[in-house]
Amino acid sequence: MFIELLKAAVLGIVEGITEWLPISSTGHMILVEEFIKLNTSDAFQEMFRVVIQLGAILAVVLLYFNKLNPLTPRKSLQQKKDTMAIWYKVVIGVLPAAVIGIPLDDWLDEHLYNYQTVALMLVVYGVLFIIIENHNKGRAALVQTFHQLSYKTAFLIGMFQVLSLIPGTSRSGATILGAILIGTSRTLAAEYSFFLSIPVMFGASAIKLLKFGFDFTGEEMMILLAGMLVSFVVSIIAIRFLLGYIKTNDFKAFGWYRIILGVLVMGYFLLFD
Repeated sequence: MFIELLKAAVLGIVEGITEWLPISSTGHMILVEEFIKLNTSDAFQEMFRVVIQLGAILAVVLLYFNKLNPLTPRKSLQQKKDTMAIWYKVVIGVLPAAVIGIPLDDWLDEHLYNYQTVALMLVVYGVLFIIIENHNKGRAALVQTFHQLSYKTAFLIGMFQVLSLIPGTSRSGATILGAILIGTSRTLAAEYSFFLSIPVMFGASAIKLLKFGFDFTGEEMMILLAGMLVSFVVSIIAIRFLLGYIKTNDFKAFGWYRIILGVLVMGYFLLFD
């Protein structure tokens, strides 16, 4: 049992880091699971891979609780309206992924959840990060705050999030890349990506839990909770790191990292699969 909890903790660390950095949590989980396999059913592992994200989401809720809470008495009426406007823009941004992703969930798992797709997407979006950052070098972002973020722009960013339905793309990578391309600042792009993840991941986790059912064994419950707890703690560290990093750096380093990882993933599976 201790070994399984240790495995869950390692997977939680991987999830907590890679969920927020634009480097694809799916790509890393596929690679790590080649070496660290939970001694559970395939159905549980598929559910665990998604539901572990709830820990990561709770980190966003904690870090941004005041900013996202429209009910606090400490806010003025205008501040409460501004907070609700953020949520409206989140809903607008989530709609494309919900409308397209929910009906295709099973098909995507069956046909695209493989190392070839993941490796290709890691490289493709790594190259795009470098190209777009080079293109935007020296250009001032047109949208710096949530107040400046229009509903049209929020929807367009949500359309980019649809791309993340393809494993290896990275949800944060697709939304951040799209937001920067449209003209938002890196900080706003990252924060909006964080906020979009709240309903998306809650929804994805709910779907997986419903498919799996709630008939957990005691050991399975402990493994899931351990993974979520570690993911929560590591996510807080990863989010704070990313927000500090992008104040003085661009995303090209993540682009090069994705390219290298994509090549390693493809090479590993071609040699050992």
